[in-house]
Amino acid sequence: MFDQPVQLEVFPTDLHLRRIDPACNMRRFYRLSVQRDLFGGACLIREWGRIGNRGQVMIETHDDEGKAITALMKLAAVKRKRGYALPPATALPEVRKLKQR
Repeated sequence: MFDQPVQLEVFPTDLHLRRIDPACNMRRFYRLSVQRDLFGGACLIREWGRIGNRGQVMIETHDDEGKAITALMKLAAVKRKRGYALPPATALPEVRKLKQR
């Protein structure tokens, strides 16, 4: 049971991005999450704001999980072009766990 290799996610369902620029006093976060709804579809939950504050939330409904993940990937690409990046402490935690064994 514990001997099975860990399967890494091909398509992420949770993504946390940050944009920090001390020269502009900018400390922002952008969080994307895909969750199933009660009606058989999927929701893309978008949260954003200044680090340390609650921020804002928007929920987009999609017909299935594949479309929601596609929307997540498109939004992530746009945010990365605007300077958002993965926080260094949470970049690929599954890989770090494997290296520690």
